[in-house]
Amino acid sequence: MTQIVAAILSAIKTLTKPLAEVSAHDAQSSHQGALVAVLRANRVFLQEQLQKESSLEEVRRLREEAMVAADWFGGDTEDATWAFVQECLLLLLTLSRQLSAELKLFQETASLSAARLRTPEMAPPLPPDVLSVAQQQTLSASLQFVVSLGLCPYLAPGVGVSLGRRSAFGVMVDKLVRGGMVPAAGCRLFTTTKVLMQLTELSCLATLVFTRHLGDVMAALIQLCYQPCRAERSCSKEETVHKLSAVESHTCKEALRSLLGKVYQPMIIKELLILQGGAKQDKSGAGRSFSSGTVSRSAPIWLKHVCGRLLSERLMQSNGVQAVVRAILEGGTGTDADWRKCDCVARILVTCPQQSASADTYYGQVCHQILELLHFKDQLTAQQHQRVATRAVLLMVQEKPNFAQQYLLTPLLGPLHRCFTASDEVHSQAAVEECELTRCVTDVYKIWVVGNSPSASLLTALEKVLPVIFTLFCFTKQNVCHLRAPCEEILLWYLSHVETSVAQSALRQLSGLQNPKNQVAAKFHFTPGSDGGACLSSREISSEEDDALYEKLSEEQWRMECLMQLLAELKHCDLPGDFFLDLLQEMASWEAAAVGEKEDNLELDISTMTLVEVEQRLLAPSAKQSRRLALLQVLAMIVDCVQHTVLLRKASQVVDFLMSLLQRACVGLDQASGPVLGSPVESETLRLGMGVVATLLSGPKLSTEDYSSMWRLLPPLELLFQKHPDVLIQQLASDLRAVIATHGAFQPENLPAVAPASMKPKMTVKNTQIETNNPQTSPHSCPPDRNLPSNRPPESFGKSAAKESPEGRTSGTSTLHLPTKPISDWLLEACDPDVPTKAFALRVLTQMVQRGNPEAAHNQETLLMLFLENLEHEDSFIYLSAIQGLSALADSYPDKVLERLLKDFQHGPSRTTSNKEHSLEFRLKVGEVLMRASRAMGELTSHLGHPLISVFLQGTRDPDQSVRASSLSNLGELCPRLDYTLGTLAQELCSCLTALIKTEKVAEVRRAAVHVITLLLRGLSDKTTQVLSDVLLDMYRALKWVVRSDPDDVTMLHAQLALEEMDDIMRRFIFPEQTLQKKIIVLP
Repeated sequence: MTQIVAAILSAIKTLTKPLAEVSAHDAQSSHQGALVAVLRANRVFLQEQLQKESSLEEVRRLREEAMVAADWFGGDTEDATWAFVQECLLLLLTLSRQLSAELKLFQETASLSAARLRTPEMAPPLPPDVLSVAQQQTLSASLQFVVSLGLCPYLAPGVGVSLGRRSAFGVMVDKLVRGGMVPAAGCRLFTTTKVLMQLTELSCLATLVFTRHLGDVMAALIQLCYQPCRAERSCSKEETVHKLSAVESHTCKEALRSLLGKVYQPMIIKELLILQGGAKQDKSGAGRSFSSGTVSRSAPIWLKHVCGRLLSERLMQSNGVQAVVRAILEGGTGTDADWRKCDCVARILVTCPQQSASADTYYGQVCHQILELLHFKDQLTAQQHQRVATRAVLLMVQEKPNFAQQYLLTPLLGPLHRCFTASDEVHSQAAVEECELTRCVTDVYKIWVVGNSPSASLLTALEKVLPVIFTLFCFTKQNVCHLRAPCEEILLWYLSHVETSVAQSALRQLSGLQNPKNQVAAKFHFTPGSDGGACLSSREISSEEDDALYEKLSEEQWRMECLMQLLAELKHCDLPGDFFLDLLQEMASWEAAAVGEKEDNLELDISTMTLVEVEQRLLAPSAKQSRRLALLQVLAMIVDCVQHTVLLRKASQVVDFLMSLLQRACVGLDQASGPVLGSPVESETLRLGMGVVATLLSGPKLSTEDYSSMWRLLPPLELLFQKHPDVLIQQLASDLRAVIATHGAFQPENLPAVAPASMKPKMTVKNTQIETNNPQTSPHSCPPDRNLPSNRPPESFGKSAAKESPEGRTSGTSTLHLPTKPISDWLLEACDPDVPTKAFALRVLTQMVQRGNPEAAHNQETLLMLFLENLEHEDSFIYLSAIQGLSALADSYPDKVLERLLKDFQHGPSRTTSNKEHSLEFRLKVGEVLMRASRAMGELTSHLGHPLISVFLQGTRDPDQSVRASSLSNLGELCPRLDYTLGTLAQELCSCLTALIKTEKVAEVRRAAVHVITLLLRGLSDKTTQVLSDVLLDMYRALKWVVRSDPDDVTMLHAQLALEEMDDIMRRFIFPEQTLQKKIIVLP
């Protein structure tokens, strides 16, 4: 910076700095008088300095040159404030001219010196227009004087924010300037504005003007350009309007256009909104604190129109929507007030301005910018912009559906539309790029799911691309893709908000039960993208028909599995159940239609039909059969994949399900001429369904609505009662029909009026047991007798079932009610060739041993031989009962039994009648017995376990791989229960396991060896570091060797699990859990 510039800034500082020489009586007269005195004194003092100081001689010369060029300067004015403003403008203009000249010279010299060699350490030369902080403060003060004294007082009422509403000093300045007659107010406003715009041609001065006084400059320019010639009626007579010449008007309009074009657009829009709103009267009283009783006015009508037109121009230009949004929302904190602002901005964007040429032009320019608001990255900005865009789209869909469809929904869903309209011409490249598809799916998620406004237009638009989104979802389920969650949420949102009939139709299309619409083009498919998304590219058609058919079937199966996953997610919606019931209803209509088809086929006359009609007639059954098979497949998938609590979540759905079941059972009963029985499965299903009806009717406090919903069951129950061949079903249908018809007033004996919730499952089981044990279900049975067990009350039936249970086939987990027979009879029955009799006797003998029966203790040798003999039986029911008996004997009498079992496990069966060919199977069964015995030892493991470990360690060297694996499995069960007694055998055990891991060729044996380490670590837990302290490092190295070198994946997985267990143990050992305890110590 040169000395001339510093001198000019010094002169400006002298002019704007308050002087202490002002007399006190001037200040005491009034504030206005004091201000005028200060302004006059400063101006006089500056002129004296310019005349006397030699350092300011150059400043005086430049000032005079600027004065000659300034036709607006009048030095003989009597108005002290305007004279002060003129002096400030003259000095500022002088500074601007000098800085421009020096900057031009600097640029010329910089271009000449650019060719010189410069080292990288050299700093670039500083341009002359760079000002220090103190100098900027001086210029800011002078500009504030210019705007406050030479611009704001001459604005028309309601234009801009008046000085009286800014501060108490502003009130005084406003009264000072407006106190007297100002005939040249328009000229003064034009002069000040013109000089300020000249200053803004220099960037350093433009920054100071626009950052602090942008609104005032814009208000002045708009008033000079567009204020009508006649003042409004509300203006006083003194407030006349100065009419500019054509040249001056053109100059102001060009300056305004330049200002609106080069300043940051959100700032321009914010200031235009302030100007359009005006300074309204504040009713709270806070606004009157600076006005001193003056009445403030709202913006004039002409100003509102001008600001509205300018705002519309800002909005319709490139990035205008973003500028409007930033102007209103910039600086927000995400509070509720900001969200309300977002809604207001959305309303502004949707409303077509009056200044627009046509609505079509406006929405064509604005809508694509609204969609761009969805793609911001900054979190806070993205939330606000997304809110504005979503609300704007939803409002347009509701209020302007035609424009929304043309300019918003169609471009938004364009990539998805291209997925089913893709042609063969784009084989060389992707039909839909990854970035397009990702942006489209994300935008759909934001507007439909996040916006959550299910209007008809949005649902219809989404319905057209729903098959493509579902196909994309199926693709994402097969790969790692970030589009999976948005696609799933979109599909679930649509199915949850659309009408049930439309949702069912969509599900039928997605499952293949209806002709698909808008599917992905046949020769295209989705492929993984480079950024974790997906793109649509051409498909390579397989030349082999078998491969193409397999690929098609696999794709259809996968689509069905993905659809079932979607239905399973709709846990709080009735759609899965309604869809399931609709399919069942369609399946029930098949059989009714099948009878009519048979009659039509009998009456068919082919001679009167053409060949085409005959062909269509012959192909129709195969098409119907394929649709039925597809429906059965969908039903099977629903039953397998979707829980019953999701399918039948309401009582009405349960009733609909039972209605469908009963209707299918009634099909064909009208045409049956005699008592024809259906399949046992159908009869059993019907009985179970009627049992469910009985359970519903036995529920507590059934309402009238519940009985009304069951009223539909009366016709099929009546038909079953009259024509079903099964007498039990007839009777049950009659009872259920009577209960429903009388609303529970009639209650049969086997259907209590009130049944607790815990009895409902028992009632169903009771009915099933009746049907199983009742001999009258046979087609040759006689009519039922009321005295038979099937019609007894539940209490008596329970006792009867308990007595009859030994005659049936009970499971091993049930509790047997042992009849009073001697053990000799049971031993004889255990030798019976009949398998059920033998198995039941073995189970009874096992329970005798478990209960410590004295006779069983006396015959333990006989029982041991008996169980060992049956251990070789080929029937699984027999040898499993024998295994259970041997484990019970080993638990009760371990000394003798374990010794015999260990001997047989080592050398095979010792009995002379044993089959040597099945020695391996026998040894494995004995190993199972030993494993169960190890689990049952409990605290005796440390005493009885060492002989077992010795035998199992020897078994790891057996020639047969199955015996080696069995021995290792038993070691894994036994060793963790030895606790600290394992310490003496730890070295031997570790050596054995390490050798097997590294040298064993069979993968199954290596897996078992690694699994032993896993079970050992898991069982010892925190004791591991004490029990296995000597061998823990060797085990760790062996496991790491497996992870690095073993070729078997399962063995590596077992090793990783063992390492995780070891890692958890060592972490707890090194970083023990901190426990806080309170201790009370009594001091002596």
